[in-house]
This record gives sequence, C-alpha cells and structure tokens, in this order.
Amino acid sequence: MCGIAGEFRYDGGAARVGAVLAMAQVLEPRGPDGWGVVGHGPLALAHQRLEIIDLTETGSQPMVDAELGLTAVFNGCIYNYPELREELGREGYRFFSTSDTEVIIKAYHRWGQRCVEHFKGMFAFAIADRTTGRLVLGRDRLGIKPLYTASVSGALRFASSLPALLAPGGVDTSIDTVALHHYMSFHAVVPAPRTILAGVRKLPPAVVRTVEPDGSSSDWTYWQPEFVRGTTEHSAGEWAEIARESLRTAVQRRMVADVPVGVLLSGGIDSSIVVAMLAEEGQKDLKTFSIGFESEAGEAGDEFDYSDLVAKTYGTDHVKIDVPKADTDDALPGAVAAMSEPMTSHDVVAFYLLSREVSRSIKVVQSGQGADEVLGGYDWYPPIARVGREGAVDAYHRAFFDRPSSAIADLVAPEYLVDHDPSLDLVRDHFARRGADEAVDAALRLDTTVMLVDDPVKRVDNMTMAWGLEARVPFLDHDFVDTMGACPPEYKMADGGKGVLKAAARGLLPDEIIDRKKGYFPVPAIRQLSGPVLERVTAALTDPAARRRGLFRTDAVATMLDDPNSGRTNLGANALWQVALLEMWLQAHGID
Repeated sequence: MCGIAGEFRYDGGAARVGAVLAMAQVLEPRGPDGWGVVGHGPLALAHQRLEIIDLTETGSQPMVDAELGLTAVFNGCIYNYPELREELGREGYRFFSTSDTEVIIKAYHRWGQRCVEHFKGMFAFAIADRTTGRLVLGRDRLGIKPLYTASVSGALRFASSLPALLAPGGVDTSIDTVALHHYMSFHAVVPAPRTILAGVRKLPPAVVRTVEPDGSSSDWTYWQPEFVRGTTEHSAGEWAEIARESLRTAVQRRMVADVPVGVLLSGGIDSSIVVAMLAEEGQKDLKTFSIGFESEAGEAGDEFDYSDLVAKTYGTDHVKIDVPKADTDDALPGAVAAMSEPMTSHDVVAFYLLSREVSRSIKVVQSGQGADEVLGGYDWYPPIARVGREGAVDAYHRAFFDRPSSAIADLVAPEYLVDHDPSLDLVRDHFARRGADEAVDAALRLDTTVMLVDDPVKRVDNMTMAWGLEARVPFLDHDFVDTMGACPPEYKMADGGKGVLKAAARGLLPDEIIDRKKGYFPVPAIRQLSGPVLERVTAALTDPAARRRGLFRTDAVATMLDDPNSGRTNLGANALWQVALLEMWLQAHGID
C-alpha cells in the first residue's frame, strides 16, 4: 500500500522539496490513487497513495497531527489497527480519520519507538517529531515492506524503492564489491543493510532507526525469532493443529480492508490452503488468479490442472491468465525496471504479468510466500539435518550457494573481487548465534530472516506494487513464525518437506494438492534462453555501458553467449541469466 519518500537535512539547510517530489514520481505506480507532500525546515516528506483503508481524504498522507506535533508517511497495513484504535481511544486519544496511519501516529505518541511491538502487520514508516526534531524510521519484522536510504551531502534521503533514491541525483552508484560477491554466491541475495550500489543502504527488517537533528542515529532491533523448542512437547498431530489454527488467524487478519481481497492461486499447497481457509470462513465470490506460460524446450509452463481443481472445489471466481511467449518477451524490460534490486529468479516476470492482470480488477491479494522457509520445504534441509551442528555450515554452503567463492573469479573481473568470503562468513555468524536448537533450526532462521526477505518477499512486493497491487503474506505473520519456529524440524521435513503443513491441510484440501510434487512459477522462456529474451541478454552484455563498466570477464561472457543454456548455478538456474540480469538492471536505471 503506497510509496514513501523523504529528505532529512542536518546541515542547517532547508530540505529540497523538488528532490523529494522527484523520488515520489518514480514511486507513482506503487500509489496511483493520489499523492501528497509536506516540506518545512530540514524535513520534506512525500507519499503516493494506494487507497485500501479509509478511502476518504482524511486518510491521505503525509498525515499531520498538529495537536501531537507528529507527521508521518507509511507504506503497508497494520492489520490490528481497529483493536489498537479502541485501546488508544480508551486512553483519551481522539481520531480524525479511520486510517491505520493515524493509529501509527497515536501509538508512537503513546509508546515511543516501542509502538512497533504493538503492530501486527507489514510496514515501513517515517515519523517526524516536531518537539525533538527527530526522524524515526521503522520496518516490519519480516521486511515485507522495503525502505531504502542514501546519505547525500548534508542530508539523509529515504524511499520505498532504490530507483526512487537515484532520481534527484547525488547518490554514489559505484558497485559495492561485497554485495556483488553475495549476488554471485549467496543465491543472488544481498542481505541488509547492503545493496549492489555502494551509496544505497536498506533499513534491516525489525529495526527502528532514530535520526537526531545533527544526523547521528541509533538502531534498535525489536524482534529476533529464536527457533527453539518450548517448554511443552507436542505430538505431530498436535503440531498440525497448532499450525492450522495459527495460520487461520493470520489469514483472517489479512482480510482487513475497505476494498475486496483476492488470492494469487498457484495450485500449490501454500496458496491453496489460504483459499480453503477463506472458504471455510464463509468468504463468498472470492476472486482467485492463476498464470501460465508457453512451454519452452520441453519444459511445461503452467500448473492449471491444480489451480483449476482448487478453484472448482471452493467455488471461487477464478481468472486463469495464459501468457503467450511474445508477452513474456515484451514484459521483460518492464519487470527489470520494476526491480528495486537485481533479482534473478525467473518467476519475477510471472509475478509482473500476473500483477498487471490482477490489478485490473482488484487492489489487494493474499499470497503463499514464506511457507518453504518457515516450514522446511526446501531440499537443502535434510542434508543439514544428517550432518548436525558440526557440518551444518558446509552442508548449507554446498546445497544453497550458487557457486563457491573461488569460482567467482572465473566470471568477475579482478578489480571487483574481494579478498575474503563474506557470504560464507555471514552464514557462519548466523549459525553461531544463540538459539536455534538444531542445525536445521539455524538454517530455517537464516532463510526466514535473510534469504526470504531479500528474494521471494522483495520479488512479490516489487512486482505487485509496480501495478498498484498490494500483496499480503499470511505465512509471514510474525506470530505464526514465532509459533512454528518452536516446531521440531523432523515434523517440518516429514513427507517430503512441509510435513506439518501437509498434515494441517488434510481434510481442508483435496489430497491431489497435498500430495503433488513441489511446484513453482515456471517461466520456461527465462530458464531456457532463446529468441528475443536471448537477444536482450546479448545486447545488455555487449552494450558499451557494460564494456566500460567491465564487471565480468570478457572471455567468460563470450563462452556463455556461445552456449547460453548449458551453464547452470548450483541450484540449476541459468548462469548466463544471472550475469546478464545485473547488467540489464544497471542499464535500465541509467547507472554507468
């Protein structure tokens, strides 16, 4: 819901409203229903609005509460805002709107930065305090909503997307070599606070940052999942019931809106159980949406058999979107431009095209992202379980990393290499942290708090918000994550992965959905490069901008272009696509 931007000056000058408006213009697709800007002294804030809650003008942003001396911009949704509004009302607060934005303002006045502990939702916000002169930035626990920052001469800027920060100029756009290492090794994930650009950072998930009038700042991490056993033991059946009830609560929470809420239905168990629970709650005329693509090189491009079965079982108002190959080719530049950071997953284009179609009839959807990370759905968890604590880091490295650090030098030009392995260091540090009773618990915690945030969740946010569509993810309800973090890994890995979810789904979903092979959003035209997509890849890697930058070894690029589909990463992704996507992204955003 929406896009936010701002500039906070600490050099004694006035904030540049024009710079903030330039950022807001880039964010317009995230909030096409209206905009607003305020500027006074060292601070300027802008907002692009997607109308979901309080559709009247009283819900517009930036929201100024003159009585409390607070001004806020906010992206996301506080699902428990009605309950918080009642609680704050009992304490004497008066409301002039019915929006969750105003609840954030009152909650901050009442509890200070600890207000975030009261929020159940997804959010990135900025609150300016007239009395103290401070700026407070906050991000939700699982990083569902993004917030990027950049230090420019005498000021801090922030925005909902990285490209927005580049619009006014003045940002260091050189390549962050540590981030590049992560991109080439850690499955294209660049963990917060880094981005691929040296001059842009992102506020980490579950962090509140307080910026003082002199520009100094302090961070508070207010939530860290433990993934440890509780004091009470439960059987496999009891854990299935716990999962079912906790997920049902999460799904119910995400129906709060003043507009209809639909579901992105892939036909897998994750999105299908969301549909089943909504149907169980009596949702009528629930809109569901599925997408499929033309096959390529013998690789199927849809899973309509499964999504059709779910839609028929629950009588949803189902829309099936069949995308011809030409549409995939044409959509690629738009999808790349919509990325806040380079994202190599081939299903980015799928989400981009799906969101385009869905946004024509609805503004809010629920989606199934997060189940694999929280509930043990990936195939690298069993090998980690077999080796235990002693060999867990090496097992994770072998199973998940795209390539070892030593192999990066075969692709990346020498001047962009680092003399250590920051990706492996990051994994070691995470596995060594307190908590996480077993090795698999540590892997699940790492994937939930790092990989999930900067791959699947970011992908869904970027592609849906490119079309003014808000995606809500019940598997990333923090109460659900905390609850299921205590579930023993053997119950999660059972039955081929996500065993506890499959057990929870029995009786809710058809067995064909529960027992099917794990699926994904297949986009064969990206996995098997040919035709116009391959032409775009070739053009990007041979463009004068790519040659000037010299990120990659020319011999390695030439070899991959000669045989575009044989080079694969450790997890089977197209290696040429990974290299080309970074150049395509840099060129799309005018970075030389």
